[in-house]
Amino acid sequence: MKFTATIFILWLCCFSSFAQNSTKNLKYGLFSMDPNKSIVQNTEDSGNHKVLLAAMKATDMADILDKDGPFTVFAPSDLAFDKFTSSEISVLLMPENKNKLRSLLTYHIVAGNFTAAKLLQAMSRGKGSTTLTTVQGNKITATMSGIEIVLTDSFGNTARITTADASQCNGVIHVIDSVILPQKYNLL
Repeated sequence: MKFTATIFILWLCCFSSFAQNSTKNLKYGLFSMDPNKSIVQNTEDSGNHKVLLAAMKATDMADILDKDGPFTVFAPSDLAFDKFTSSEISVLLMPENKNKLRSLLTYHIVAGNFTAAKLLQAMSRGKGSTTLTTVQGNKITATMSGIEIVLTDSFGNTARITTADASQCNGVIHVIDSVILPQKYNLL
């Protein structure tokens, strides 16, 4: 009887943990990815990264992220863009703001294939943090908070990796819960 109760408690804990992780991952944009497809193709298929996909297309980055690589993309889900109003996003997507939008988008991209394991190794060598140079040219810092990898921009804004290591044919995507910024943006 004691053994059966222990098994039931273990199962309940595992199920509870799975349910919490599933809810969290759905909230921030977990989606099934085909490692044979490109970053753009999988982003398009996700349904949870419409704003990011629009930014890729508006800046002509879709062509680059569809073929070249490898790239590591810290991909804000649509929920991550909630810090911006819909009018701010509309303004940012206007053709006259293409350079500002490209700067924002490329701040989420690092050349190379940086899996979570590689980030953790770099943080270990860096005594708890590592700095990554983005394609945009500025730096972001990766640290740990509990068991989560946290990215910090130059203004102290943070984003947590909510889903790591989605392999692509031309790199890797890590879904993040916030937008990181290369500079102060006055969108309107």
